[in-house]
Amino acid sequence: MHEKYGILYIVATPIGNLDDFSKRGHKILSEATWVAAEDTRHSRILLEHLGIKKSLLAYHAHNEQAQAAQLIQRLLKGESGCLISDAGTPLISDPGHVLVNQAYAKGIKVVPIPGPCAAMTALSGLGVGAAPFYFEGFLPAKATLRAKRLAQLTDNVATLIFYEAPHRIGATLDAMKEAFGDHRFAGIGREMTKKFESFYRGNLSQLTEILKSGEIPIKGEFVIVVQGAPATTACPPTELEHLLTILLTELPLKQAVTLTTQWSGSNKNEVYDMALALKAKLKA
Repeated sequence: MHEKYGILYIVATPIGNLDDFSKRGHKILSEATWVAAEDTRHSRILLEHLGIKKSLLAYHAHNEQAQAAQLIQRLLKGESGCLISDAGTPLISDPGHVLVNQAYAKGIKVVPIPGPCAAMTALSGLGVGAAPFYFEGFLPAKATLRAKRLAQLTDNVATLIFYEAPHRIGATLDAMKEAFGDHRFAGIGREMTKKFESFYRGNLSQLTEILKSGEIPIKGEFVIVVQGAPATTACPPTELEHLLTILLTELPLKQAVTLTTQWSGSNKNEVYDMALALKAKLKA
């Protein structure tokens, strides 16, 4: 990293409660030449709360390419700057990847200042599961693409973390119930760290009913945490076929499939299809 260049700080900001901002973050914002923010009007509230008077530059998804190039030039001239998002940790479902990648490419030092993150707050507050976890962020807005993506996550054994906007929360829960099943355990975090912070836990069917009943206000940002799929120890196909062949010579097909599934932990439908093929071969 070039010593004459400025430093790019990636600063996490509160997701609701402004008192969650760190002392180190406060110090860095105070000393930086400029602050790049997703929404300057929103971020101005934070700076005023901290008593910081600083130049705010707009950096968002619509101007990211052009603005990143300009900020890189300022960093190369020796200015140090901060990248913040509206709430939480930058680059987590927020703009910033272009700027950070260009900074590394130019030999500019990048320093993350850790702090609040909605995904981690929900994960710790709901207790659905934590190790391992998989952060998905926002699902596609279109129903067909959303269903397709959820289908790809169905067998993921990690705890799944999603962000969702209030106008799509109902449709997303319905889609999750369809993809993961009614009884998959999950939780919802809403307005976290704010006055009306609330957490809801239950299976997907229960959460859907709670939302439809009006108990969960459809306002603010939502984080959905879904328990991962049950872990299975896949059995090699050759072993499955050998076991099924033995059982099918002594037992009815349904019982042979049930015993094989229980022993192997394999998908029941796949075992059933294999059993049908083997039974036909045994009759031939």
